[in-house]
Amino acid sequence: MIDISIVIPLFNEEESIPELIQWISRVMDSHGFSYEVILVDDGSRDGSWKVIEELKGTYPIKGIRFNRNYGKSAALNTGFRFVSGEVVITMDADLQDSPDEIPELYRMIKDGNHLVSGWKRKRHDPISKTVPSKFFNWVTRILSGIRLHDFNCGLKAYDYRLVKTLEIYGEMHRYIPVIAKRNGFEKITEKEVVHRARKYGKTKFGLERFIYGFLDLLSISFVSKYKKRPMHFFGTLGTLSFLAGFFMVLWIIWEKLRAIYIIHTTDYRDVVEQPLFFLSLAAIIIGVQLFLAGFIGEMMVMNNHRKNDYIIDQTIGVE
Repeated sequence: MIDISIVIPLFNEEESIPELIQWISRVMDSHGFSYEVILVDDGSRDGSWKVIEELKGTYPIKGIRFNRNYGKSAALNTGFRFVSGEVVITMDADLQDSPDEIPELYRMIKDGNHLVSGWKRKRHDPISKTVPSKFFNWVTRILSGIRLHDFNCGLKAYDYRLVKTLEIYGEMHRYIPVIAKRNGFEKITEKEVVHRARKYGKTKFGLERFIYGFLDLLSISFVSKYKKRPMHFFGTLGTLSFLAGFFMVLWIIWEKLRAIYIIHTTDYRDVVEQPLFFLSLAAIIIGVQLFLAGFIGEMMVMNNHRKNDYIIDQTIGVE
């Protein structure tokens, strides 16, 4: 097994790739690391793939090319399938992450940490990215209990065993520490890293990523608790709803019997004339439906195996 695998997702980064690979090579050679670089071309429309092909003869590169743009999570998820290093490093291809950080990240993993996340204390990004990012980092800290300042930093180091347990999609790459903790890898820490100004091109992410990211955070929070026991969630809600409806029906019937046999009055409304009766029926029906959802969820857990549906168009050095 080699020392380090470096996974780099990229999209339209033909200008920065050669400089980044040369920089990585200098750092690795100066520290005597054995390494590989896995470049995942996420459907670039420029000459990124041609650049990767040209670099393959000089550097230890594996190239993976998607037939279209699937997103960063898909690129990372696919890249993780082909790593073979004891320590796995992820970084962005835009030269904003410094390869000079890799040796210290490697050391921190070898010291026993499962995941080391970069912390870009001083960022060279517009306020439209920094302010929403601070908010989502705060929310994620509260919901996950993981004390990291920057969940979304692309520069991270992982224990090989952790990487092989990850299954990420959508916008879940920014919540990898949360998924890692859910999978039992709780030795998670951070390292302050240098964040460089973008040298080529412009950012590929818009404001919509924060909306999708927030929804994914809710998904992760739910799945973390109930993925293997959906009946605990749906069954509890179904029980409460069913019992609420059932006791409302009993109350309505009791009120009618009380009026007839105890108070001896005819001044009462029939059961089906009361809005509360229909509300109770709705509660009972919803309760039954939630129970059924729980049972279906349990069956899906036992039989479901997620299919990898990212279409790889071409590869280099990957078996």
